[in-house]
Amino acid sequence: MNTMSNTSRRSVLAVLAASTASLPLVSTTASPAQATGTAAPATPLAAPTTLGSTPSSVTTAPLGAAHFLRETLRSPLTTRILPGTPSRTEVTSDGRRVALLTHGARTVLLPGPERTFTENKHPFVDDFGRTLPDPSLPADRRSYWGSSPGGGVWSTLGPADTDYSVLPGTGVIELTTDYASRHASIRDNALTDVDVRSVARFDKVPTGEACSYALSFGYQNTHNNYRARLSFVTSGAVQLRVEKEVDDTVTQLVPALTVATGVPAGTDWTIRVRREGTRIRAKAWASTAPEPSGWAVDVTDSTFGAGRVGLRALANRGCTSLPMKLLVSRFQLDAGTWAEPPTVTHGDWVRVLPEPFDGTWTPELESTVRAWSGSTAPDVLAYAAMFLPGAPAVISGSGPAEGRQVLGAAGYGYLDPRGLRREGADFHEYMDTGWTFPDGTHTGRSSKQVGNLDCSGYTRMVYGYHMGVPMAAGEDTSGTRIPRRSRDMADHAPGVRIARTDGVIPPSAEQLQPGDLVLFNADSGDDNVMATADHVGIHLGTDTAGGRRFLSSRKTVNGPTMSDLGGASLLDGTGTYARTLHTVHRI
Repeated sequence: MNTMSNTSRRSVLAVLAASTASLPLVSTTASPAQATGTAAPATPLAAPTTLGSTPSSVTTAPLGAAHFLRETLRSPLTTRILPGTPSRTEVTSDGRRVALLTHGARTVLLPGPERTFTENKHPFVDDFGRTLPDPSLPADRRSYWGSSPGGGVWSTLGPADTDYSVLPGTGVIELTTDYASRHASIRDNALTDVDVRSVARFDKVPTGEACSYALSFGYQNTHNNYRARLSFVTSGAVQLRVEKEVDDTVTQLVPALTVATGVPAGTDWTIRVRREGTRIRAKAWASTAPEPSGWAVDVTDSTFGAGRVGLRALANRGCTSLPMKLLVSRFQLDAGTWAEPPTVTHGDWVRVLPEPFDGTWTPELESTVRAWSGSTAPDVLAYAAMFLPGAPAVISGSGPAEGRQVLGAAGYGYLDPRGLRREGADFHEYMDTGWTFPDGTHTGRSSKQVGNLDCSGYTRMVYGYHMGVPMAAGEDTSGTRIPRRSRDMADHAPGVRIARTDGVIPPSAEQLQPGDLVLFNADSGDDNVMATADHVGIHLGTDTAGGRRFLSSRKTVNGPTMSDLGGASLLDGTGTYARTLHTVHRI
């Protein structure tokens, strides 16, 4: 393995092992002192409870006396082989399990301080840097506004698909008929509290009757939503309305406010909405002017709970200036929370041996387990969480990796001109560097994929780069190196197979444990679940609802996630990943 990996891994271990009370998502830079094992204090980030709080976190219980006492395992430790396949050796002290080793695998499951993993909506900006729709695609496969950088794709509704398009830097909604609402919303139905804004302009001053554009929130469907709406009237005046539509009946939450007069065509206007619980605040201003310090509207309403955010455009009946275009240059979510953020709490820690366990309990292994007992140094799950939304950058401060970002929130891939996310981001491309593999193969960097990890790249970053398991440049059938692609991991990743589909139904995977690779036949479109694996993740544990939840990097979400946006990250139920689980593998 490239020497760059081991040096960087030691640096980051020291950085993240700073507090015995928590393993938060923290931003820091690894210094030479930290690379030798001296750790600087880390500031915990609380679990998200209010708007603007940390999107993702890993937290432990508050500090207590027990945190300052090194756990002592009495001698001798007792081992026994558990029934089942593959074989596992349980290590106990005074009848209490202190380690679980799987024969043929390097991962070891140990008890430790209880941790809570959670994820929430992360901020994003969509500046429409793409061209859509793609005329080369069949009509039923065309995307008219494409993917949002913050996860979720744009949904465009009414009255015609051709009313929606994207030119580089502009989302276009064309008003070709009056009194027909046009809606563009991001397919994330679980948003409650939000701080969101949009910037848009009309290409004409309307004649006959007014035209309007609105920022939607709490959006259930086209007939039920909140919106902060700017009405552009024929005199050139602009009026702000905050309203709700319930089963096609519109109610004004406040009287209309005139915010400007004599506004020429082509003037960009910003609408901003901040919703917290039942409180709704809104303001609007010409985008070339400073943002007003106060809110124009401050009301309370509890009609709609979780819903989408998006845009609406409308020409009133009798508007004679059609066709008109609404030109949207920016859509920005500054903060947002999900109604029920995914949460996993347990005391399982996953560590990695330098070699696979061959079933023989040795003094060296006992020494390793004793050293791990009670340790809060980062493990597999801590590293995996450090790429979730909201995880700040960690920069290596010494050695060959000096100056490289080795942890921090990751995307999945860049958007191509068609608005589609491109896969192909391996671990070293996230770090903006080339890589030479053990067989001498060199893979170069990709400037477009800096900060990104596709599903297998994410798995290799955690297990290969940070945990030191050897990696292959591409395909590899030796079983000693992690292959590049998920389909090859299903058959040839180092370690042992825990479960595989029988070709008809997903495996039940009774021996599943945190840290296991979960591989799916989710994206290929092949109805034969046995055909191949095309997606890979890392099992995290059981969530608060009793579901087996995993982490993976996905296109729809734009990066590593444990959430249910674009498909539930669960192995239970009837969702895409529950139905298409193909293989469970233990490194």
